[in-house]
Amino acid sequence: MTTDAAWPEAERLRRALGPEWTTLMDSLTGTMFCAKDVTGRYVVVNQAFVDRTGECSRRGVVGRRAEDLFAPHLAQHYAVQDRAVLTTGEPLRRELELISRPGGPPGWYLSSKVPVRDGAEVVGLVSVSEDLRTRDADDVTARSLHRVAAFVAERLHGPVPVADMAAAAGCSPSTLDRRMRKVFALSPQQYVLRCRVDRAAALLSAGDLPLADVATAAGFYDQAVLTRTFGRLTGETPAQFRRRTSGATPSGVG
Repeated sequence: MTTDAAWPEAERLRRALGPEWTTLMDSLTGTMFCAKDVTGRYVVVNQAFVDRTGECSRRGVVGRRAEDLFAPHLAQHYAVQDRAVLTTGEPLRRELELISRPGGPPGWYLSSKVPVRDGAEVVGLVSVSEDLRTRDADDVTARSLHRVAAFVAERLHGPVPVADMAAAAGCSPSTLDRRMRKVFALSPQQYVLRCRVDRAAALLSAGDLPLADVATAAGFYDQAVLTRTFGRLTGETPAQFRRRTSGATPSGVG
């Protein structure tokens, strides 16, 4: 894998990665891979990543940032993740992401981000996002979790008991828990919480709906609970997120 990156931060990151590792990542077809420098610019990407950006080639991605390629609320989410990895030096492991597929419905991915060091200094990060379709053990699991996802999306404004999720899946609560942990690496309750935050983020970036109404629509008890939860999972308050996001561009992973 090669890039046209010629800026100093990019060259340092590429040296730290080494050509063998990036060539290996380029061979992955079901996993998106990218490497970003400390300024947030993409230095190395594989074709699976390019395919989710709306661009036709790597040349259209390398040197740009997430805000140039993805919807504002997603770009901000990726920026929060990146900032945590780059400033703490701690990796992000198996974060659930819902990513649009060009010409098809959104799909779930597990994303991890790891800092890249040159000696003791962090010079960038690498991100991989694995298509969870490749983790499905069988068609029964895939179909049952598809029903659960639709069920949760329709009922986020109110309570979503695990027993009702299991009924939608056509299995027992314990079986649902095993399936969701295997595919999403999340418990059913964690899955619902992430969906609530995603719903709130979409509403916040789409208009000026009052925060109390956003909380209700996303199924939070009240505005205070929305603010605490959103801040814990995204690194900023709903009001801060709204001020930083607007418009719409392609959905993907960063």
